[in-house]
Amino acid sequence: MRAVRRGLREGGAMAAARDPPEVSLREATQRKLRRFSELRGKLVAPGEFWDIVAITAADEKQELAYNQQLSEKLKRKELPLGVQYHVFVDPAEAKIGNGGSTLCALQRLEKLYGDKWNSFTILLIHSGGYSQRLPNASALGKIFTALPLGNPIYQMLELKLAMYIDFPLHMNPGILVTCADDIELYSIGEFEFIRFDKPGFTALAHPSSLTIGTTHGVFVLDPFDDLKHRDLEYRSCHRFLHKPSIEKMYQFNAVCRPGIFCQQDFAGGDIADLKVDSDYVYTDSLFYMDHKSAKMLLAFYEKIGTLSCEIDAYGDFLQALGPGATVEYTRNTSNVVKEGSELVEMRQRIFHLLKGTSLNVIVLNNSKFYHIGTTEEYLFYFTSDNSLKSELGLQSITFSIFPDIPECSCKTSCIIQSILDSRCSIAPGSVVEYSRLGPDVSVGENCIISGSYIPTKAALPAHSFVCSLSLKMNRCLKYSTMAFGVQDNLKKSVKTLSDIKLLQFFGVCFLSCLEIWNLKVTEELFSGNKTCLSLWTARIFPVCSSLSDSVTISLKMLNAVKNKSAFSLNSYKLLSIEEMLIYKDVEDMITYREQIFLEISLKSDLI
Repeated sequence: MRAVRRGLREGGAMAAARDPPEVSLREATQRKLRRFSELRGKLVAPGEFWDIVAITAADEKQELAYNQQLSEKLKRKELPLGVQYHVFVDPAEAKIGNGGSTLCALQRLEKLYGDKWNSFTILLIHSGGYSQRLPNASALGKIFTALPLGNPIYQMLELKLAMYIDFPLHMNPGILVTCADDIELYSIGEFEFIRFDKPGFTALAHPSSLTIGTTHGVFVLDPFDDLKHRDLEYRSCHRFLHKPSIEKMYQFNAVCRPGIFCQQDFAGGDIADLKVDSDYVYTDSLFYMDHKSAKMLLAFYEKIGTLSCEIDAYGDFLQALGPGATVEYTRNTSNVVKEGSELVEMRQRIFHLLKGTSLNVIVLNNSKFYHIGTTEEYLFYFTSDNSLKSELGLQSITFSIFPDIPECSCKTSCIIQSILDSRCSIAPGSVVEYSRLGPDVSVGENCIISGSYIPTKAALPAHSFVCSLSLKMNRCLKYSTMAFGVQDNLKKSVKTLSDIKLLQFFGVCFLSCLEIWNLKVTEELFSGNKTCLSLWTARIFPVCSSLSDSVTISLKMLNAVKNKSAFSLNSYKLLSIEEMLIYKDVEDMITYREQIFLEISLKSDLI
């Protein structure tokens, strides 16, 4: 699991007179949220906000879903107005990574605006994945993940815009590149600003443990003579290391010696304190490139024509920067998901293109970086982690009709834009979003329920994941509900049918589950690539004519596995999650959410 990174550095002799770092962080975050709230639905003045906000999408279906949701948000005045919002889709049938998506976005900007975009401040949010580790975000996108915050509720898009609210005012024309599933919180001095005004690339840096550094980018900073410890420091970077080993961190002088207090909160519940005698590193989050650097990358992309391999915006762009960068990293493919034949050659061409470009680093010593990209992280931060709840003002119940839900000291349930009957019960540690639950519905601990309707008696076992999708099949509206365990690995794949016994569904051998459901092991059981067999591509989820029937049948198949009792799926049309996303009816899913919104609004007005 990817942990939260938190760095707290005391401010020298001034520390005693200042608020504690955690108080400063919370107050700075709340100020940004208030400022963004003031801009929602308002026409922003030139230079007051981003000129362009662009979101990347993996395919045309995702592009359509994103555009529909942006249109709804603008219609409901949930976003600042007078801004150009775009969705840029990757080329068809191509997996090009977020680096490739960045290049495509630059090309789209050039086509849309010509030379005009050389004076724009642009926010580019990478949201092109299928969110296989957090599937309730798969259909409508990670950047539209709902948060237990705000009225109307915030999604990740609004939170990103709020946390970056100060950036455009102090930024030269260029592009800020970020990802859809992380949150950066920071506090700096009252009269300080984060300035993106230097040529080349500029990245934010957060103090982190060496262990965290092995799964992120790590900066090798030039020596710093200032003995005072500040929340905000502008530093130059000698080189950038991408997911280095601890040994390499020491080898390349990335490790900073004692003199800082830094604490790490791990999502698994472990807490490792970096006290004054602990070594630490500075790790990455988002980065900015000035317009000149963006134009250089665009010219390169137009020269090569098409990409046939995955490029990492962090690993392949940033590792080429700084005076200490060397070409050796281009041959290291240990961190690459899919190694293409042209990958090394493409990396080397990017290295020689960017070699000599400066990498400036903005060190944020009182900052936090949260990643919410897995079911485990999602449940932890929304139900158990008091730090994020305090900093953002997250609520246990957000814009919902709900019964009295008991809270325990360690964790609570989280209800987001949902209607719950007063007689249903939700155990601590569970999240319910965009759903209706009737009487006699019992939800166990650590469950996720999304987009569902359960009107009749039902019991969801602890650690269940249930997410319903509207489908358009042969011009008819249908429904299907994916159901499995929150800890199931949907990405794990095997190459042959004989190996599917290595897959697990709700902690049970998948082969045993197929026997319980009376399904035969054939190639037709899986969609897509027949040499990449996984829970993601397994055709096991029934298609139904109503939303409630869809949830009921999928819960029966889930409970059958839990109780080891037979439940035949033979009579149903079955889809994989992969296919559900192909058939998804975005408009109907948005309509369902809107119906819940209107009913809650009406009842709130009557109270």
